[in-house]
Amino acid sequence: MDEGTPVSISIAFLIYVVASIAVVILAVIKARMTRKTSERTAFVFLGLATALAALPVLFIIVYTIINGAGAISWSFLTQAPSQAGKAGGILPVIVGTFYLMLGTLIFALPIGVMAGIYLTEYARDNWLTRLINMAILNLAGVPSIVFGLFGLGVFVLAFHFGLSLLAASLTLGCQALAMVITTSREAILAVPREYREGSLAIGATKWQTVRHVVLPQALPGIITGAVLAISRAAGETAPILVTGAAFLVPRLPGSPFDQFMALPYHLYTVAAHVPGMSKTVMWGVALVLLAVVLSFDVLAAVVRFRSRQRI
Repeated sequence: MDEGTPVSISIAFLIYVVASIAVVILAVIKARMTRKTSERTAFVFLGLATALAALPVLFIIVYTIINGAGAISWSFLTQAPSQAGKAGGILPVIVGTFYLMLGTLIFALPIGVMAGIYLTEYARDNWLTRLINMAILNLAGVPSIVFGLFGLGVFVLAFHFGLSLLAASLTLGCQALAMVITTSREAILAVPREYREGSLAIGATKWQTVRHVVLPQALPGIITGAVLAISRAAGETAPILVTGAAFLVPRLPGSPFDQFMALPYHLYTVAAHVPGMSKTVMWGVALVLLAVVLSFDVLAAVVRFRSRQRI
């Protein structure tokens, strides 16, 4: 037994004692509180917890803006990179990222929504359906590098797509599929059963009910989940690292079978593999990537709000 073990046990026991005393004190305080005081206390603690969760995000955003704002200029956003990224701009990087997100959306959204509809409206509740649902939930927790190796083996080598925009989009589409299916299922399940029963009662078929009653009601949740899945995929580096992202391609992709540049991989390469790289430029690339991800989040919120108003 090493010397650090008794110290670790002592620290763990001390934490346990302090936590136990804190629980007892809170229980006594709560027992003496009135209902109004208890509600106010709960509101304060919940607000404090929300603030503590939001502070790191706000700090990252503000810190990135402060360090990267100096690199943002018209030439930085509209020129191609040169000298291994030390000079020029990041236009092919931005365009490649948007092409990648568009391809991911095209492949993930139709399959994910149709799978969500089938599992919610048509599939029977049996062991096979429960197994599929559990597999979908587990798929969301698979590390991104595993998806990258899957894309390398299937799309790059087996299907002979090569290192290309198409292979990377299909790989990210597979990664986003679990979130799209899950959010689609939850949005469809949130539609009240009375809507379905009323539609069937007036003679509509099952598909007509799903198409004209259920889907319009579930559309805000479906779109929000799809956009959030795409925004998450926009920041992934490992899946595109082995399926098509290039270190330096100072031109726009001409076809889906071309290699491309993307913001997360470009940020990784200039920060880790380019000696003498300006920190301002690195933070500028990070700021653009952050703006792209946040723009997808804002888009999801706007689409959800307008869809709810329309409904």
